[in-house]
Amino acid sequence: MSDQSNFVIIGGGLAGAKVAEALREKDFAGSIVLLSEEEHLPYDRPPLSKEHMAGKKSLSEFTVLPSQWYRDHHVDLRLGTAAHSIDTAAKTVTLPDDTTIAYDKLALATGSSSRRPPIPGSDAAGVYYLRTVDESDALLDALGEGKRLAVVGAGWIGLEITAAAREKGVEVTVAETADLPLLAVLGPEMGTVFADLHREHGVDFRFGAKVDEITTEAGRATGLRLGDGSTVPADAVLVAVGAEPNIELAKQAGLAVDGGVLVDAALATSDPDIVAVGDIAEQDHPVLKRRIRVEHWANALNQPAVAAATMLGRSQHYDNMPYFYTDQYDLGMEYVGSTPREGYDQVVVRGDAGKREFVAFWLDAQNRVLAGMNVNIWDVTDTVKALVASGRPVDPQRLADPATDLDDVYVQPTDPD
Repeated sequence: MSDQSNFVIIGGGLAGAKVAEALREKDFAGSIVLLSEEEHLPYDRPPLSKEHMAGKKSLSEFTVLPSQWYRDHHVDLRLGTAAHSIDTAAKTVTLPDDTTIAYDKLALATGSSSRRPPIPGSDAAGVYYLRTVDESDALLDALGEGKRLAVVGAGWIGLEITAAAREKGVEVTVAETADLPLLAVLGPEMGTVFADLHREHGVDFRFGAKVDEITTEAGRATGLRLGDGSTVPADAVLVAVGAEPNIELAKQAGLAVDGGVLVDAALATSDPDIVAVGDIAEQDHPVLKRRIRVEHWANALNQPAVAAATMLGRSQHYDNMPYFYTDQYDLGMEYVGSTPREGYDQVVVRGDAGKREFVAFWLDAQNRVLAGMNVNIWDVTDTVKALVASGRPVDPQRLADPATDLDDVYVQPTDPD
């Protein structure tokens, strides 16, 4: 690339900052403009429902790069600046004030927004969502000893906030449409583990619940009214029913989209001069052999190096396994892999699920490992990744036996007669 090339990055989260950093590490000497809708320097988002919510980390501790880095590396970081539209023919980005920025290559790192279901009362004071540090701070200020929190949704964000709130002495009721927490992600076997964990810490679950209304008084939330007519009194309400990828810019620009922005193994979109990374990237994964979109920190951290290489015309593929983690009370967990929409055949547990010290494996009908989750057992993630990546069948009995090395659980091919 010429030293006169102009690269533009839209999105000021972890992924956007890491694209800029990777470009400079790969000796790109042209101009870089990074557009960030928030006023804060780019920061990691996992602490918003974890360490920051628990009062263990301040924003400066999970800011990706200090302001001096952008100055030293000649990155034009424009905080509080959204992109209004993209013209792929003219290769320009238009800002809300109608000014334009020309680009030779463009990276989309626009992330996700909290899903906001049309629940009556959801615009009242005391109703919270969680996607930004400002939202995290506002919710944190609302929680304290003796307060009551109603959580709509038993996904990762809802459960992590629930755990943090309980440890602050907050009474928590969780309303969930499914029969268990995390059912769509983990299935009933592991969903039960998390239900038991939270019940042991005094959480009131309302499963199979439809939220008809967020009740209010004088414009402020007072709780929930459920479909069965029951009510949940609360001083604050958190709506945590998932996220929507921010793909409107990509749609408007005519890029190929489905659930996210469609990208190939190198993270290039249908326009060869545009890449997409992080939450919005629906990738043709070279190992899993299917399209996958992952809304987790690891992709935002690791995809940018590949995206930067693609922008620079270098051949590189993103083949990392999907990965995420959670910390709730005394439970620490890492998850690697992905189960397809059509599901899995069985779950094999290695260890003691009752004590929450185990590794769970999701297997398909051919006994191939689709995903693995280690709970309070560490230093096995790389081995689990290898099991998933191998695509080889395993022996479920050996897999379940802690005395058998994980490298020795594969089914050995039968010698021909």
